[in-house]
Amino acid sequence: MNLLNAISDFSPITLKEMDGVKLMDRTDTKFAFRLNQLEPLLKKMQAFYNVLEVNKERIQAYNSLYFDTNDRKFYIDHHNSRVNRNKIRFREYVGSGLTFLEVKHKNNKGKTIKKRVKAPKISSQLSEEQKAFIEEIIGRKMEVSAKQSISFSRITFVHKKQKERLTIDVDLSFKNDEKKGDLKEIVIAEVKQERMSRSSDFMRIAKEMSILPMRLSKYCFSTMKLHPNIKKNRFKKKQLFINKLKQG
Repeated sequence: MNLLNAISDFSPITLKEMDGVKLMDRTDTKFAFRLNQLEPLLKKMQAFYNVLEVNKERIQAYNSLYFDTNDRKFYIDHHNSRVNRNKIRFREYVGSGLTFLEVKHKNNKGKTIKKRVKAPKISSQLSEEQKAFIEEIIGRKMEVSAKQSISFSRITFVHKKQKERLTIDVDLSFKNDEKKGDLKEIVIAEVKQERMSRSSDFMRIAKEMSILPMRLSKYCFSTMKLHPNIKKNRFKKKQLFINKLKQG
């Protein structure tokens, strides 16, 4: 599939025009499906969504470096379905030339709140100012270190009428100092809304195509793959589902 051709007929939207749907405080609904389902899905979406275009590019490269404690608190909290959990990462938005240190907080109401501060580049070492930023957001001092990097390509869509953003991620790869892996046969989509609403046209189209919501964390999945002996019993169903998708 030529992805650029598949999105060429969507009307473009700029970063500035997208300011009204930044949705830093939001609800997220994720989906995972096979790459060969993407083209027919995009055709059905075209009437309802515009596509983000940055410097004449519609497919954006993203690089992330995730941090965690030595005992993998952020991963374990997610695995154990704890509310009020966090993730820390550097994220480089390659197309716009921007890098941020980001702290994502999932609260007990299912909301995702993202706070971020500009950074000169991705770094495996946090500056004192960056440590202070993390402590302020999380509310306590935490000793964290760089664990793994994740790269992917993203297409961002904005609904023409509703306050809704949609990201579609492809070509996902991940690595640490010892191992690497990828999920290149799989698409991860995420609907971002102010509050959960099933009126989303993407959700309706996905349901018509038998693509159902599935919570999938890139950080948690890559952690399982890079560390096969880590606790993962609560993720086994997701792992089986992903393996099934990969097999077609």
